Formats: sequence, C-alpha cells, structure tokens
Amino acid sequence: MPEMLEVRNLKTYFPVRVGILDSLRGKKYFVKAVDGISFSIDRGEIFGLIGESGCGKTTAGRSVLRLVEPTGGEVIFDGVDVLKLGKEELRRIRRRMQIIFQDPYASLSPRMKIGEAIAHPLIIHGIADRREAREIALRMLKRVGLTPEEEYYDRYPNQLSGGQRQRVAIARAMALKPDFVVADEAVSMIDVSMRASILELLEEFRRDYRLSMLFITHDIAVARLIADRTAVMYLGKIVELGKTRRLIDNPIHPYTKALVNAAPSITRRERREKVKLRGEVPNAVNPPKGCRLSNRCPFATDICRTKEPELREVESGHFVACHLA
Repeated sequence: MPEMLEVRNLKTYFPVRVGILDSLRGKKYFVKAVDGISFSIDRGEIFGLIGESGCGKTTAGRSVLRLVEPTGGEVIFDGVDVLKLGKEELRRIRRRMQIIFQDPYASLSPRMKIGEAIAHPLIIHGIADRREAREIALRMLKRVGLTPEEEYYDRYPNQLSGGQRQRVAIARAMALKPDFVVADEAVSMIDVSMRASILELLEEFRRDYRLSMLFITHDIAVARLIADRTAVMYLGKIVELGKTRRLIDNPIHPYTKALVNAAPSITRRERREKVKLRGEVPNAVNPPKGCRLSNRCPFATDICRTKEPELREVESGHFVACHLA
C-alpha cells in the first residue's frame, strides 16, 4: 500500500519569554513540544496518535498541516515536502489536507450559518460556485445525519448541540473530498452515547474516499476502535509504535503499559504487568537527560538516565524506544 504521508524527524519548538538578565546574556529557552518524531501513514489508513495532555500530539498534527510552523524536519505528502511549499502552493494543496478540530464550540464562527460554513471552503478553493456549493453543503448535512438538511442549513452554531456541531465540522472537512485529514480529539467533547456514531461516520468517509487520517486522542479505547496503527507520544517523543491491537493488548514500553493500566476496561486480559509511574510530567523546556521517562519509570537504570533510547524495531512492525525492551 503506497504511503500518503511520511513525517521525518519533525521538530516544533516554541520560544519562552526570558527575564532581563537572561536576555542580556543571550540565553534562549524553548518548549520542545515536538522533538524529532517520524512516522508514515499509508493511503486509506487511520493512524492513531495517543498520549497524555501536553505530550505534543496536537502540535504534531497542526505542524503536519503547517497550521503551526515546524522548527525542522520533513513532511512528505504524496511525494511533496509540505514544509518547502510557498504560500500559493500551500493554499492549493490545502484542499487535499483538512483538519477536524477538537472543540466544536470554538471551530465554527458564531456569525456564519451552518450551511455557509460548509459551503465556504468550496467557494474559496474554486471547486463550486455559490449555487453548487449550497447543493453540496445540503448533501453533506444529510450525509452526516443532520436532517431536514434545509432547516439545518440556516441554523447558527448556538442552535446546535455539541454532537451536532462536531458533525458539521466533519461535513465541512469532508465536503472537499480530501486525501488526508487530521482528526484532533474529534470525539473527546462528545457524549459517550454519541461517540460510536461519530466514529462510524469517520469510518464511512475513510472507506468511500480512501481517506488517510491522523487520529489524535488521549483515549486508548477510542484508538483501539478506529486506528489501524498507533504511536504513543510522551514529552514530544514517540516511545512506541505498532499495530493498534497488538500495541494495546501487549504493550512493551513502561509508559504505554501505564496508559493501558489506566484504562482497564479496554481488554479482557486480567493478567497484565502493573506499572505505576512516579511524580509528574517534567517541564518540556528542560526535559530529563537520557530517556524522558527515566525520572518516573520504576525500571530505570543508569543508562536510561544518561543515554536517549532510539526507536527500534523489536518485532515485525512494532517499534519501541526503551533500553530495556
């Protein structure tokens, strides 16, 4: 299966404001939100990216689309390095790369009608005129289950529930028939009763459009339901990557084991190694030397505190960044 997206050594650092003395001394500090991650997504594949809040997964998704400008690395989309494109080239390729934002309350303009929010990108990209865009928007509203579609077209976001707004956000992204979508916590703000229907909707679009997707979530159970492969992030780094069910049912990295332990209902296996991490997540401005989990990991040794582990293949298609793996 050909690759739709390949991310190589992606880094996104944010400068930190310093005091007068540090400024005079020329000292600079950076939050290393994404610090050299690599992965690929095949055409038609849903690739999960999981981890705690603040681990860098949302920044990674936005960096891939250049909604946040990366500090370094490569993002190869269908053979083209997105990070080297000029503004006009980037605008043209954006039609093929869309995002579903986490917060349906913030991602829709309160001044724009629902139908207009879906039709607007079609007009901006020159795909349809106003009449055609309206017809496409009506069809998309029906497709995502917002019927009667004519009535929903003229509603404003404040007249919809959270689940309905997220359906609108999905319709807006899918109206362009993209090749690749970043779904950033697409179901995290939706009632549990609605999550299954939203996931089914994303699966339908994946199947119909042969869509590739980067599915970002903090919920391992959700990733297990929808992702073909999954990467686990911790403090800006990928620590484990592999086929989703294999990774969750038989985690190797201590951090992945801790995440699985925190969600006991996702597997029927009763005998799993219990891993309890110590302390809090370190400051991303000054992460620990060596393995970034070393100050919290109960299995850490001297090498863990001095040498950073490489992400290496420990079994077919399963990669782990751990000296003890």
